[in-house]
Amino acid sequence: MELSNIATQTSAAAPPANRPGDEDAAVITSDFETFLRLLTAQLENQDPLNPLESTDFATQLATFSGVEQQVQTNDLLRGVSDALGATGIGQLAEWVGREARAAMPVYFDGAPITLSPKPAVGADETALLVRDGSGTVVQRLALPVSSDPVAWAGVTRDGGPLPPGLYRFALESRAAGEVISVDDVAVYAMVREAQMVDGEVRLVFDGGATAALDDVSGLRAAGGAAGI
Repeated sequence: MELSNIATQTSAAAPPANRPGDEDAAVITSDFETFLRLLTAQLENQDPLNPLESTDFATQLATFSGVEQQVQTNDLLRGVSDALGATGIGQLAEWVGREARAAMPVYFDGAPITLSPKPAVGADETALLVRDGSGTVVQRLALPVSSDPVAWAGVTRDGGPLPPGLYRFALESRAAGEVISVDDVAVYAMVREAQMVDGEVRLVFDGGATAALDDVSGLRAAGGAAGI
């Protein structure tokens, strides 16, 4: 999918902090010097009539070397992960100002919201359940059994708009009058920011809702056309 270049604000870089890998490396260096001193003392004070086997020294050295290499490998992998994360964040700058689709709460401010329902296989009727920020169902609307996108206007039965706020949508699928599934409905919302949280890229949307990048299933220009 083509993405146009869209500017985004970036936070000022925080001053570098001591990383766990740096502390590990310092500990390894200190421990290695201690190990050499202990090894020398061991050689100087061993029983001449019952000296340690050379294989014992080799085993000790191999064990310590393995630990040292593991710490260095972890540092390398951490650096690669950080580099990839920074690259991903930079590429996601183009998403800011566009609308991404994910199953998440979405902020309603009076403008229609595009929904992407996915009826369960075998369903012969479906209904949209609309929940407010507290989880209370505030609307139940019959929908065609279709995967076509729909535009939710947020209008009550008397024609007035629902109050602004975060809303979540679910699709209730029925077959022969029995509920066979209730699934979250993906919605389109404006991307405002991309963040790295605990090693995971998350998108921040209007109203403060967030979604993991892996949960995003669509992207479009702002104000894209919705279904009927």
